Amino acid sequence: MQNSDTRIKKTIYLIRHGQTDFNKQGIVQGSGVDSSLNEEGHLQANKFYDAFNHIPFNKIYVTELQRTHQTVAPFANKNIPVEIVPEFNEINWGILEGKVPTKENTETFQRILAQWRIGELDISIENGETPNAMYNRQKTGLNRVLNSEHETILICMHGRAMRSFLCLLTGTELHKMDDFEHNNVCLYLLEEAENNTFTIKLRNYLDHL
Repeated sequence: MQNSDTRIKKTIYLIRHGQTDFNKQGIVQGSGVDSSLNEEGHLQANKFYDAFNHIPFNKIYVTELQRTHQTVAPFANKNIPVEIVPEFNEINWGILEGKVPTKENTETFQRILAQWRIGELDISIENGETPNAMYNRQKTGLNRVLNSEHETILICMHGRAMRSFLCLLTGTELHKMDDFEHNNVCLYLLEEAENNTFTIKLRNYLDHL
């Protein structure tokens, strides 16, 4: 990583993708479920565009999953360059991916989250990904962003990935990631401070919706 004193400091607009039918139905969707936005999700994306199309974004970063591409499509149509960063993909929820909620599934999900909150970050849903694994891959993606020549950046990712990424950006301990609330097409506005850390200027901002 370049020294923060010798490169352009970044302003990051970090958003979660728009609503999908899986979101609406409470179905777990991680990196293994490539769902698309529903009608409400497209409406949310357009509302975000209407509120922020005046921002001079130099670059847009998305994940490999189409729901992030669809959310930023109105900006991409302005010929702002878009780059796919696989390291920003959502966590993989293993055997719960794409499953309709049941009492057993919900209990399993909540038990794992409780373990993460007490710092057991090398535990995952069966066949899934651990928070530490997600966090470590995100470091690679962040380095790509920080070492770019772009100053004002839009990043679209996923709920759990956002929580981890916000810990990485702000120097927050990963087991506290649930402190970062999020909704579909919420905005976190962050400005780079010292030592490659960021200060949150807007948190889970939803006024555009």
